[in-house]
Amino acid sequence: MKVTSYYPVIMTERVEETAAFYLEHFGFQKNFASDWYVHLQSAEDSGINLAILDGRHETIPEQGRGKVAGLLLNFEVEDVDGVHDRLSEAGLPILLAIRDEAFGQRHFMTADPNGVLIDIIKPIPPSAEFAALYANDALPKEL
Repeated sequence: MKVTSYYPVIMTERVEETAAFYLEHFGFQKNFASDWYVHLQSAEDSGINLAILDGRHETIPEQGRGKVAGLLLNFEVEDVDGVHDRLSEAGLPILLAIRDEAFGQRHFMTADPNGVLIDIIKPIPPSAEFAALYANDALPKEL
């Protein structure tokens, strides 16, 4: 199977509010917008996409309709401290304080209007213990 695109779709009853959140805080732009579906694309990288869908829409099989649950979105960034400061100043909740992890991340967590967790990450060198668990080509480049 050759995958030509892959992106998460957040199911919610708050389509417009959710789309506005990602437009304002995460640098997305609208590629398609209706009252039940919005397709967002990063203004900086066309390969980064996110969609927002009314979870009650008829295109969703009835047994799958509803709201998003159990989802964590990871955004790897160059300047995690700068993003942390910007989102904190914008009033977003900081659910996990910024910190360095031995497994190779400096990160913090916030959430969108639906409660979807958002982990903002900068890869950092892992401890020797965790470095041994990485595939050689998966270690952060600065190692």
